Amino acid sequence: MKLLNYTTKYFAGILFLLLTLWAVLFYFAMLDEIYDSMDDGLENQKILVIQRAAENPVVLAKNEFGDGYYTIKKVRARAAKNFKESYRDTLMYMQNEEDFEPVRLLETVFYQNGEYFKLKVITSMVEEDDLVEDLLFSLLWLYFGLIVTILILNNIVLKKIWNPFYKLIDQLKNFNIERSDKIAFEKTPIEEFHLLNKSIERLLQKSVDSYVGQKQFIENASHELQTPLAISINKLELLFEKTELEEEEITILASVLNNLERLTRFNKSLLLLSRIENQQFAVEEKILINEVIFHLKDEFKDLLQHKGMEIQVNVSQAIYIKMNRDLAVILFTNLLKNAIVHSDPNTNIEIEIGGNRVNISNLSSKKKLDKKHLFSRFYKLSDNKNSSGLGVAIAKAIADEYDFSISYNFDDRHQFIVEFYDDKS
Repeated sequence: MKLLNYTTKYFAGILFLLLTLWAVLFYFAMLDEIYDSMDDGLENQKILVIQRAAENPVVLAKNEFGDGYYTIKKVRARAAKNFKESYRDTLMYMQNEEDFEPVRLLETVFYQNGEYFKLKVITSMVEEDDLVEDLLFSLLWLYFGLIVTILILNNIVLKKIWNPFYKLIDQLKNFNIERSDKIAFEKTPIEEFHLLNKSIERLLQKSVDSYVGQKQFIENASHELQTPLAISINKLELLFEKTELEEEEITILASVLNNLERLTRFNKSLLLLSRIENQQFAVEEKILINEVIFHLKDEFKDLLQHKGMEIQVNVSQAIYIKMNRDLAVILFTNLLKNAIVHSDPNTNIEIEIGGNRVNISNLSSKKKLDKKHLFSRFYKLSDNKNSSGLGVAIAKAIADEYDFSISYNFDDRHQFIVEFYDDKS
């Protein structure tokens, strides 16, 4: 949900509560004003009736409401002296409505010509249910009008005000540190947006500087390590060729040479893993995964023959993925090599291609692997000293880079499954 709509949602709720509270207060205030106005009117009518009775004694004989708005009845002196003037609501049958309708009634006593008379004066009043209904509909229309106005304000005026923010977000979505992208910050009179632009500019600059420094360090470290390692390996090989060594010395030198070669492979793997995580494989193209796997099958032909193994590929779908070609080759090279190295001799590796996924399975005497640590760095699938423990971790890093899913399953066969999603295919 967008920020504008999110704040509108809360604003609409608060506005509804405030309007409801205001409606209740307004209702009682309006009723009080109506009653006060009607009571003033009844008081005035009372004075007029009393004046008319003084002028025309015939008025004193009116004791029914049938043809007027008042009645007069004679009362005893004792009852008159204890009587208190009062206003109250009551019901009276109305001919025009053919029903009982609410009226406001004033009862009072006055003295004339040595006698006391009770006077009742009525006036029609607004029905409370009609008043509540009218007020409710008025408030609903008011609330609807306010919400529509707020939405229009949000989508026209406020959206224009927030335009620099949304443009900045769009640029950040497409920002790529490897391409040295630049963010174009719009000038804005809003202090908060200006502060946000400055903060993001400083943050991006620090990130770019850190990335460049890290990249240079990795390249320099790799270069500095590879050179002495290569020189040392070459000198040891020359020593083997030119010097007559005893068996014990040969064993020691072979162990040193083996460790140096292992260190070389380990250094290359770490460098590759770091380059993947730093997104240094920026060039992408549409790749046919089927083609990559068949090419690797041919590449591993000699190793397969040595172990008496075969790769059986079952294809039910052509899978096209947009990614870096080198990383695609490295991903399936590591998974295939892992399957070959850890399979029992004279068994087959099965590869299923279809359903937007690749399933590589192999037979091994080794039991089910630990899923929790399987894709961690330096986790070894066997006791092979030549293994760096980075092959599967590199495959996982490549899958994460392109939002693929890579998982392990065991069902008589060890299975590594790579799933590709539609937005990447």
